[in-house]
Amino acid sequence: MICQAARTAELVIVAVLVAMLSLTGTRADSSNGERLARQWCASCHVVALDQKQANADVPTFATIAKLPGFDRDKIAYFLLDPHPKMPNMSLTRAEATDLADYIATLRVAR
Repeated sequence: MICQAARTAELVIVAVLVAMLSLTGTRADSSNGERLARQWCASCHVVALDQKQANADVPTFATIAKLPGFDRDKIAYFLLDPHPKMPNMSLTRAEATDLADYIATLRVAR
């Protein structure tokens, strides 16, 4: 019962934050997202189709983009508060949105 209540509260918080991100009115710039990906993420993730290698233990950006239920707003939110193994990139909302938009472009990439 408590776990379900905590999960519901977590989902409400994520929904509110995703809504806040989408209300920023900022248009995403996927080319800036690619630049940020190459700068911050390429040492661990394969971030582009022309990148040959990275850490084998993490998913490529194309794999992330092709996950069922992929949502660029959720990815942008996640990037604002990344998991512990990721560096603290201190991304702005616009940068997180740009990066998420770039990842979304890989959804249709071969």
